[in-house]
Amino acid sequence: MVETSLPAQRHFGETTRADAWWFQPLAVFLGFAAFIVYSTWSAFHPLYNGACAYWYHGNGADYLSPFFSPQLFYPATCPGPAIHAWFGAQPAWWPSWLLFSPAFLVLWAPAGFRFTCYYYRGAYYKAFWADPAACAVGEPRKGYLGEKSFPLILQNVHRYFTYIAIVFIFILGYDAWESLWFATPSGAHLGIGIGTIVLTINVLLLAGYTFGCHSLRHLFGGFLDEPSKRPLCAKSYACVSCLNRRHMLWAWLSLFWVGFTDIYVRLCAAGLWHDFRIIF
Repeated sequence: MVETSLPAQRHFGETTRADAWWFQPLAVFLGFAAFIVYSTWSAFHPLYNGACAYWYHGNGADYLSPFFSPQLFYPATCPGPAIHAWFGAQPAWWPSWLLFSPAFLVLWAPAGFRFTCYYYRGAYYKAFWADPAACAVGEPRKGYLGEKSFPLILQNVHRYFTYIAIVFIFILGYDAWESLWFATPSGAHLGIGIGTIVLTINVLLLAGYTFGCHSLRHLFGGFLDEPSKRPLCAKSYACVSCLNRRHMLWAWLSLFWVGFTDIYVRLCAAGLWHDFRIIF
């Protein structure tokens, strides 16, 4: 009988790899951390000089930042975007000691969708948890509890966040449609501004990311192990799979662009950028 033993566990960061294995997790960490920091700052700063920073209504345009859409309530101190509020002004039950921001009521949904996303799991497991930092590189933990233990068990709610995220696509699509109409003395007229293009690209990128979700392959496949037996399910499955092949690309492009869209609306609202009209 031949006795064998497993190799000794590597210490954190220990590896025999000679390539720059640290570059990808570092890039993911910096990119994802930058977005988290900015989106958090944006949510806590709905106003600029007493005016709404997330809504631009100059030159007849009507642009609403995706970080604040749908706007369930508008800030009591800034009634400008009341036309976009579903339920009116800031609710009376909101604690007086807590800053009110419409983003607090909606950002949990897209944040939960991305946090539990199958692609992002692999990305931030490496970048934030070093679990492991890269293949054949030592990691900090000595044991593995599995995805049935906290906090990994929370990943199992991804499919439910997916259904909510789909609703957001249609809401943001409506915002992009509204950005096509410019107010004039004679009424609303169809037009295209730079903001219209920015908001429309945002919806397309988010839709590409959302509708390429791994969970939707199971849903659109009709919950079947062999969707080929149902032609309609097979076509739906193939369509989602087509987007899923570039899921990482859709994820990062949409993450960057949704942040840029918020920045664009904010800078226009602050008067720092001018929104050019292409078609009047």
